[in-house]
Amino acid sequence: MSARLSPDGMYYWDGQQWVSTLSHDGRSRWNGSAWVPAGAMSGPPVYQQPGPPATRVATSWTRPLQFAVAGWYALSGLYALSLPFWMGGMVTQVMSDSMQRQQQLNPNVSPPPAELTNMVTSMMTVGIWIGTFVALAVCVVVVVGALKRWTWMYYVVLVLGGLGTLSAALNLVSAATGSPMNGASGFNTPSWLYALSAVVAIPTAALFVWMLVALVKRGPWGMTRIAPGGASAE
Repeated sequence: MSARLSPDGMYYWDGQQWVSTLSHDGRSRWNGSAWVPAGAMSGPPVYQQPGPPATRVATSWTRPLQFAVAGWYALSGLYALSLPFWMGGMVTQVMSDSMQRQQQLNPNVSPPPAELTNMVTSMMTVGIWIGTFVALAVCVVVVVGALKRWTWMYYVVLVLGGLGTLSAALNLVSAATGSPMNGASGFNTPSWLYALSAVVAIPTAALFVWMLVALVKRGPWGMTRIAPGGASAE
């Protein structure tokens, strides 16, 4: 039984179904009676399977970036873990100064009972511990993401670095001009907290700038995109 070709020459009827006239190696095509070179028959161009997509490879910036981010957030996690131990006394002092301020402003009003003060102080302490565990969990996830080079984590750390740099700048402005909130509550933030914020802002800003430059010049984690078989960039 002779085969019947489709009008475009791409298929022929074998008696049961339409079958492609192109050979398995893509070099020949069946014209109904014999195999001829694929280019000898008119018809739509043969679909070529696309090659593998370009991939990102590590460069000389990648490992230093990983270790810098992981190391900085490991130190940040230890710092967060220490907060409840040395901030407990500060919370008590905040409450005491606030109560004294209110008593001076309203001498005819009886001071709140000690039980209420203790309850508020305990609630603030619990809040500090909750914040500590949240911050510690974030630091652990960032460290793991940096070591595994998660792309989405790079952008998260970049945003956190930008926010941290901006926050440190605002703290310095508050230290220079004075915070209205401190004056209203009668409690002045210790000057050493502003100094600590300024010290922390230096590596935070440096890491943020480095990550931003690496992203623009090479890509997340300093990894450059190359085509299959290409050489990695340094």
